[in-house]
Amino acid sequence: MSSGKKRNPLGLSLPPTVVEEGGRDSAVEAVPGEKVIEDSLRSLHLSGNQAESLQNFLTQKQQISQLGELCEEELDRICELGHGNGGVVHKMRHRKSNLIMARKLVHLEVKASVRTQILKELEILHKCNSPYIVGFYGAFHENNEISICMEFMDGLSLDIVLQTVGVIGESVVGRLTVAIIKGLTYLKQECHILHRDVKPSNVLVNSKGEIKLCDFGVSGKLIDSMANSFVGTRSYMAPERLRGDGYTVQSDVWSLGLSLVELSIGRYPIPPPSRREYAEIFKVSPDVIEFSDDTPEPEGEDTSPRTMAIFELLDYIVCQQPPLLPRGIFSDDLCDFVYKCLRKNVAERADLKSLALEPFYIKYEALDDTADFAGWVQSVIDLRTQQSESK
Repeated sequence: MSSGKKRNPLGLSLPPTVVEEGGRDSAVEAVPGEKVIEDSLRSLHLSGNQAESLQNFLTQKQQISQLGELCEEELDRICELGHGNGGVVHKMRHRKSNLIMARKLVHLEVKASVRTQILKELEILHKCNSPYIVGFYGAFHENNEISICMEFMDGLSLDIVLQTVGVIGESVVGRLTVAIIKGLTYLKQECHILHRDVKPSNVLVNSKGEIKLCDFGVSGKLIDSMANSFVGTRSYMAPERLRGDGYTVQSDVWSLGLSLVELSIGRYPIPPPSRREYAEIFKVSPDVIEFSDDTPEPEGEDTSPRTMAIFELLDYIVCQQPPLLPRGIFSDDLCDFVYKCLRKNVAERADLKSLALEPFYIKYEALDDTADFAGWVQSVIDLRTQQSESK
């Protein structure tokens, strides 16, 4: 595939946003009271560790709210955690409480009325209290910047994890899958929100063994204002979104499937690896890799995603076969799970409820391995520290 020209034979558009089916909730109260917190915790049917962790976060959040409104003068910057088209994230210290948090800073050249509307729409994040959703302390604006203050996750995001370890093993992918589906299910059922931006950089982990979603699309105004920055996000969009069709939870399922393939093979999977590349990645004989009618062997020469112009990439997502996992390297359960996530026809694609009945999901939901996962995250943190020190 040529990389010299930008092609767009389908006339694909890059819409600033895709309208969800159904409306958004209106803004809710800034910080829920103690009785609301207790009722919320009871309704979630949490494990002891989950309930304790969430209770601790909500208690910290109440303490911060009692110390006054969040503002730039009350925050000390410690270090940068990551950055991208959407903004930059810093590790911060709240002076009055000495609490560590993450602050996403988004620069927006918009009218004051639009900034006010964005902050109002972000208030719904106060309602999202789940072990699978990153905690939200609050948001404020100063000059032309919106600050979104969130729970700090010391393992950082899965894209950074992937850069550190190269490939994530299937047992860890299984644990991540369960948490992501539970997070998406919570957003849909309890908050009436579809995520709209599922990808590795929007899944966070920490050394307590927790896995949480962040950056879901609660603010239409914010999405519209940042529309020109979402090229990377479109790489994970389902074919129907790129065609400008309606948006459903199955669009999030596509993005989940694509993310699971990426975590499993160590790179963005479009175009998919050839038999030779798979053999090199996993240090196995090419004969071990099993392609089938459901997962045909990619045709042509190896093509890195970096060599594809954006419209070439989007055309590929819409027109070509999805990047499924070959058997022989991965279990049948994982291959089948990904296959059901990446059906191009929305009517044939799984939804969250059916994915929770899949053998791959059931296997890892049944495992009580939070301590093991916490140890794995800590090993990744240690490895990243070693890599930084050796540079």
